Amino acid sequence: MADGTRVAVLGAGSWGTTFAKVLADADDRVALWARRPALAESIARRHRNDDYLPGVLLPESIRVDSSLPAVLADAEIVFLSVPSQSLRGVLGDVRRALPADALVVSLMKGVENGTGLRMSEVLRDGLGVPDERIAVVSGPNLATEIARGQPTAAVVASSSQETAERVALAAANRYFLTFTNTDVIGTEFGGVLKNLIAVATGIVVGVGYGDNTKASILTRGLAEMTAFAVAFGAQPETLAGLAGLGDLIATSESPLSRNNRAGRLLGQGYSVDDVLRTMDQVAEGLTSLQPVLDLAATRGVAMPIAQQVADVIAGTLDPRDIAPHVAGEAVPVGE
Repeated sequence: MADGTRVAVLGAGSWGTTFAKVLADADDRVALWARRPALAESIARRHRNDDYLPGVLLPESIRVDSSLPAVLADAEIVFLSVPSQSLRGVLGDVRRALPADALVVSLMKGVENGTGLRMSEVLRDGLGVPDERIAVVSGPNLATEIARGQPTAAVVASSSQETAERVALAAANRYFLTFTNTDVIGTEFGGVLKNLIAVATGIVVGVGYGDNTKASILTRGLAEMTAFAVAFGAQPETLAGLAGLGDLIATSESPLSRNNRAGRLLGQGYSVDDVLRTMDQVAEGLTSLQPVLDLAATRGVAMPIAQQVADVIAGTLDPRDIAPHVAGEAVPVGE
């Protein structure tokens, strides 16, 4: 039933390119937008994206272009994978070329600076698309592993169960299993918040601490994530699933994770500016940290681990002093 679905993927970084491959391997008709013409031409000619996904051969059926109108023409489902803080800047051009009835799907895991909006909310604002035509994808989805065909699972969430099921069916293939729910808030915040905890886990690894410290950070971090998401209307069970715990484990434990890598460098004593200079793509945990803390303050949610990450970045906390709790501060959920 998903065979032949016309889909567009906007963003040819590692995750956007990987998801284009996922969709092509699900027998969809895929058009991929690369902002840089040179990159688009290179991918189209070589069927590889060595800038962001070296060593992976892409299906020849993927059509690549640097023209948004060309990529969006006749698309039934449009997947967006651009840095969260760059999203709003591209939506004006997308809106002008977006087919009237297309579904719009966020592959991004971030919170917009200044507004505190989730990516689905930015899409709604910037495109004028109703919630029932918007979906989000999240889960333990490290791009390199998926691009190599290693099995994983993801959650597709939308306020419309029908929309979630259409998107999930379009993306499902032999190695990419899809589940659905209608908890957009929990699914999105799970993907955002795990990045912050992954940075914290990376910091303690960079310092040289062992598995006890990591396990404590992960466990208390999940409690922090759940308290925050529930305060904004999420279902707690969502955070115990693929979009929460599953994504948290993958992102916190894998050296393939940009957030884990950023944390390890911070733990080794590098400044945040030094860390950013070494990253070829955005570590969303660094860009979403302050917006999340600002949102937490509006609901009175204590986030001691996330705050300690902010303090390490600010240079006011020695990385060796990061811990799964703050003395004298109540932790809102759990043990």
